[in-house]
Amino acid sequence: MGRSDELEGLGRLLRGQRWAALATVGEDGTPLASMVAYCPADDLGSVTLHLSRLAAHTGNLLARPQISLVVTEPDDGRDDPQTLARATLAGEVSAIPRDAADFPALRAGYIARLPESEPLFDFPDFILFRLTVNEARFVGGFARAFTYGPADLARAAEMTR
Repeated sequence: MGRSDELEGLGRLLRGQRWAALATVGEDGTPLASMVAYCPADDLGSVTLHLSRLAAHTGNLLARPQISLVVTEPDDGRDDPQTLARATLAGEVSAIPRDAADFPALRAGYIARLPESEPLFDFPDFILFRLTVNEARFVGGFARAFTYGPADLARAAEMTR
């Protein structure tokens, strides 16, 4: 498989899953991994998260906006799980205020992907975040690892629209 195949695999993975591991760092330097729902932007250059202020990971990312998000294909019981495709997205998050011009579109996209989340938008402790992806590390299986930037993500998005 060539680079084009791997980019397409990355795009399919990010569009095909809804659940990811969020990695943050606490004020005392303690790492924390949590499972969160996510919605990728159409161009795959960013990801929307909708998180409660009551969660430790939200406090962590508000204090330190540099995070990683790990997406993996589901474990299908194969003999070697290291052959499962996975991606680590690294970048910075920013809170999207409810009165921001792009809030309605981000909210609508998130709800379209995760319909059961709609009532949570009425809860005052929930915040909509955008993760701007600076780097994506894609492992398409054993010994098939690639690092991609924003331009590569845009190409992956075109391949998987």
